[in-house]
Amino acid sequence: MKHVISPLDLSVEELDHILALAEKMYQNPERYAHLCEGKKLATLFYEPSTRTRLSFEAAMMNLGGKVLGFSSADSSSAAKGESVADTIRVISSYADICAMRHPKEGAPLVASQYASIPVINAGDGGHNHPTQTLTDLLTIKSLKSSLDNLTIGLCGDLKFGRTVHSLIRAMIRYKNVKFVMISPDELRIPDYLRTEVLDKQGISYKEVNVLEPVMPELDLLYMTRVQRERFFNEEDYIRLKDSFILDAKKMKYAREDMLVLHPLPRVNEIATEVDHDPRAVYFKQAQFGVYARMALITNLLGLDGDLSC
Repeated sequence: MKHVISPLDLSVEELDHILALAEKMYQNPERYAHLCEGKKLATLFYEPSTRTRLSFEAAMMNLGGKVLGFSSADSSSAAKGESVADTIRVISSYADICAMRHPKEGAPLVASQYASIPVINAGDGGHNHPTQTLTDLLTIKSLKSSLDNLTIGLCGDLKFGRTVHSLIRAMIRYKNVKFVMISPDELRIPDYLRTEVLDKQGISYKEVNVLEPVMPELDLLYMTRVQRERFFNEEDYIRLKDSFILDAKKMKYAREDMLVLHPLPRVNEIATEVDHDPRAVYFKQAQFGVYARMALITNLLGLDGDLSC
């Protein structure tokens, strides 16, 4: 039995296998429509979510399986004080696989230590979001044909953005990947990522606080929102939330083949006028998320052994 708590829980070979399967599922979903018949996915979401929760549910239903679970801590026994460890022990007798989102970093890891079914981290605090990373990798690979030799701009909230942290950890395992970190000083990537991940492994990167000058360098621009829920006080949020807004004027600095990604939800960090630019692929990215999760569920349940990728 395998759990996915961090992107690093999957080797490059496992990632490549899952991405290849996800592409096949995207191209021919009918072929896999009954693969998980008789299986149940539990979605334990202690924190609000739209795309992640619904894409997990859509993924399992697309595979012929069923879904049970809750969409907020208030509607679960957590409101009565039940621990994550006790909850997952019980859920393990109800379902075959579990996706958990929790505001506390490390909660899905704790769940995996007490579970008798595979646990997928669907986001824990500002720490990891491995299935969003799978979605991002699938989007990049499908639209760029490779995960090697890319210069990736990461823009916005790089301090608290778990999608950014997970993407960095995943992408550094591919060849000749460079990063341009674009953020206010207050929202730069955490020191541990800079020193223990990027510096330690000799990854090429630079940190800037202006977007336009670096746009021509980028193969990908990964935008993130400045998240109100990650701030300790309202004043800091208001001061920084509009720091970096991508609009049509800024897009003129970008190459014709640069792609704009965003994990969503968007607030106002990408102007709606950009939606009409063919380089804006964030809604396509959300669609890819269903197929990435279909492939991961299939893999963790051990149902992909006879499937040709």
